[in-house]
Amino acid sequence: MKKLNVCVLFGGVSSEHSVSEVSASAVLENIDRDKYEVFPVGITNDGKWLFYDGEIENIRNHTWEKKKTVPAVISPDSNDKALLKFGESGIERIGIDVVYPVLHGKNGEDGTVQGLCKLAGIPCVGSDIIGSAVCMDKCIAKILFDKAGIPQTPWVEMKLGDEIDFETIETKLGYPCFIKPSSAGSSVGVTKASNREELVSGINLALEHDYKVLIEESIDAREVECGVMGNFEPVTADVLGEIKPAKEFYDFDAKYNDASSQLIIPAEVDAETERKIKEYAVRAYRICECRGHSRVDFFIDRRNGRILLNEINTIPGFTPISMYPKVWNCSGLSMKEIIDKHIELALARKD
Repeated sequence: MKKLNVCVLFGGVSSEHSVSEVSASAVLENIDRDKYEVFPVGITNDGKWLFYDGEIENIRNHTWEKKKTVPAVISPDSNDKALLKFGESGIERIGIDVVYPVLHGKNGEDGTVQGLCKLAGIPCVGSDIIGSAVCMDKCIAKILFDKAGIPQTPWVEMKLGDEIDFETIETKLGYPCFIKPSSAGSSVGVTKASNREELVSGINLALEHDYKVLIEESIDAREVECGVMGNFEPVTADVLGEIKPAKEFYDFDAKYNDASSQLIIPAEVDAETERKIKEYAVRAYRICECRGHSRVDFFIDRRNGRILLNEINTIPGFTPISMYPKVWNCSGLSMKEIIDKHIELALARKD
């Protein structure tokens, strides 16, 4: 049987560049080389596209750019359906059957690369342009969650140039509250404010990462995550996962640098809570037009057990501490099988 040509994209121009490299190394190590011919393309922090086919460990430890690379791009011409490698002897055209983006955050998870694949006429793993863009923008996603009748924490949106509406924020949300860039992942630029001074500081930090800011009420909550897979008939992983962060909240450092953060799988929740979370996850996945796979994150209010939807990640992590592959592993799928399923779903899509 002829192998499928898969272009794996990693790195990217985003604050999550290094996380993407770690996730991509896991995908490259576990993808079935008997089924797929793999063409890894790394995108540097300054936007260079480079074909890299060396040791995977160099991707994980962020040194691949210093090794032997060749400039390469995906052709936007749908007649090509190809990766173009620019070598010393000229341009090599490599036909590509599917693109597998492992690009967390902006310029990869937000519909940009998905749009390139649409122009190129090449199937792309994960959500399409709309689903990617909607879920990347937390404020837009929250509007859709409201429409779908899914409970979530009270929130306020503000944009660059807006006056800070202290009265609305303090009346609707109170202190403490969380401040987040609307379109950033891995808790980059997220702070917690206990007063006006900290609120202003947090908004200014968030605006360094995005022009739009999401401000949310702070609640004492457990953090539970649900893996979803599928196109028009999505299913959830059999088990949920729970995070016990090393810090007061699960910021970038607690996620990736502090070994004392704990993942509990399966999450210790009762059957009715689990059922509701899975139902809300599928409902959110559908209304946001997600495809392929996503991780849907929830809070459970410690005061009353109320379930609150936090956000959807359309390209969840594959790092050693990432929840998405772990809940599917516990549901009976190996990493190799997860990757197979993602590719199958991309090839099956007709939208």
